[in-house]
Amino acid sequence: MATSDLYVGLISGTSIDGVDCVLVQFDAGRPELVATHAHKYPDALRAQVLSLCAGDPALLQSIGETHVALGKLFAEAVHTLLSDNKVAASDVTAIGSHGQTVWHEPEGSNPFTLQLADPNTIAQLTDIDTVADFRGRDMAAGGQGAPLAPILHQKVFRSETADRAIVNIGGIGNITYLPTTGNCLAFDTGPGNVLMDYWAEHNLQTPFDINGEWAASGVMQLELLNALLADPYFQREPPKSTGRERFNGKWLQEKLKSLGGKLKPEDVQATLLTFTASTIVSDLTQFTNAQEVYVCGGGAHNAALMNELAKLAGEQSVHSTTRLGVDPDWVEAMCFAYLARQAINGEKVDTTSFTGATSPVRLGGIYRA
Repeated sequence: MATSDLYVGLISGTSIDGVDCVLVQFDAGRPELVATHAHKYPDALRAQVLSLCAGDPALLQSIGETHVALGKLFAEAVHTLLSDNKVAASDVTAIGSHGQTVWHEPEGSNPFTLQLADPNTIAQLTDIDTVADFRGRDMAAGGQGAPLAPILHQKVFRSETADRAIVNIGGIGNITYLPTTGNCLAFDTGPGNVLMDYWAEHNLQTPFDINGEWAASGVMQLELLNALLADPYFQREPPKSTGRERFNGKWLQEKLKSLGGKLKPEDVQATLLTFTASTIVSDLTQFTNAQEVYVCGGGAHNAALMNELAKLAGEQSVHSTTRLGVDPDWVEAMCFAYLARQAINGEKVDTTSFTGATSPVRLGGIYRA
């Protein structure tokens, strides 16, 4: 039984580029990042996950095997993190595992969200209590099941002197508005890196556009930008959430096909970057009064994207969460360490102001080691 207040947080995000694994110490309930590890995806497993996310036909056997394979991968990430930092499994109270989202369907008569990475496997292989399936209970309570990172944003980033917005740019972008008083607001803005990453891989055979240099070499195409912005998602009011099942390579290719003419690949990339930045800034303007904007997630490392955000944001200052003392790469994984602690302590989480849930609920199922 762990006597310290140490938790592990695990997530593989929409970009599907690896498992983010963090060790978090809680001091009087406030999370402090102790150690981090990025665990690489095997190419074959990543390809299988991408196929599921794209909605390709899949046998139940394939889904089940992927679920267990991801559980093993997440457990490997935990072993590496603890071994590298000479921490015993018995010192960790619990693991909070988000898993890997392969489908997110918050609308319809039976909304659901599906995350793979079998928590039974994680608990068995690590010998650590594991908390998983955080989003399902929120949906059962009438919420979107996403975004959940704002739960941590409120805890760590809220200011008493300035209205802030935290912009997470992973595969999907989302905003958390943190006014000095009153309830926060949070929702998914739409594509973050997902389309830019797809286009870089499709054309350059690289997983992403380093620093946005390829995008910076192109010229934004207004006709394509308008076609992208015409998707009905961008006219919807919060609460709202989305994922790869809506915004993916097929969606982009259909938009390009509808325009007829052939565009230079670098011009498409430049337009995708402007598209991501403009949807974020439009939502910041429409739904917040933020004076300060802080970016986390992989997008914080895209210099061209950060410059475009700053240009479009005008008087709002735009910085990485590094300025607030938290590495932008690990914010989301920290959230699931925090949610694991809430679950182990039997505490309800109030997501009503950003997922639309009808009441605070206990998030996550506990799998005892």
